[in-house]
Amino acid sequence: MSFFSSNNPALKEEVFTQTAAEREVSGGSVMTLNGTMAKAALMLGIVFTFALFAWDLFAYMGVPVPYLISIPLIGVGLAFLITYKKHLAAYIAPIYCALQGLFLGGVSGLLELKFPGIATQAMLLTFTIFGSMLLLYSTRLIRVTERFKSIIITATFGIFVFYMASFALSFFGVDMPLLHSSGMAGIIFSVFVVILAAMNLLLDFDTIETGMQYGAPKYMEWYAAFGLTVTLIWLYVEILRLLSKLNSRN
Repeated sequence: MSFFSSNNPALKEEVFTQTAAEREVSGGSVMTLNGTMAKAALMLGIVFTFALFAWDLFAYMGVPVPYLISIPLIGVGLAFLITYKKHLAAYIAPIYCALQGLFLGGVSGLLELKFPGIATQAMLLTFTIFGSMLLLYSTRLIRVTERFKSIIITATFGIFVFYMASFALSFFGVDMPLLHSSGMAGIIFSVFVVILAAMNLLLDFDTIETGMQYGAPKYMEWYAAFGLTVTLIWLYVEILRLLSKLNSRN
């Protein structure tokens, strides 16, 4: 899981209001939708490129377990750094994306050996959900109210705590059944997390729109694109987890 989505400081509305105030003092170009989407596409391109590299590399070498554990932890550290050094997002976010690409390539390759076609299915579902959420948001069929934000943020934070607890307990040989079980409870849990990740996309769209409304400075395009990319990575991982559970039942 990517541990930062719309509830993390990376896409909080206050971030944009503060930086907008900075721009009014210093002047300069403002954040735009086209600029943000272009940077998000670039970051996803970096993720995809490094995922393909890792896929090919570890198909021959095998995937060392320490590698799979260490990269997400480094990613969390970089995400925190970006959160508190927003103006450095243009330099740090591509590194984060490259590392996540290596991680996703390794994990996807491992699961592909066990369940052929699962990576392609997960990718198609990820972008299908992204397009669907964008349509729902742009047509205002789902409105991102303050109550809606509060519910999604609270639920996402709860999942974050659960994942962190699961990671810590794994060192003591304690397994969280909902996370890995292919039973009905495990599948329902994964469906819930996939839906929650999809809902976070709506919050991402809303906060990006807020940034443009407030006239946030140009560098915030990198920052906002980073937040959106993180949510998409999280969504892909959760879909991959769900599909692996479903395939395990066959």
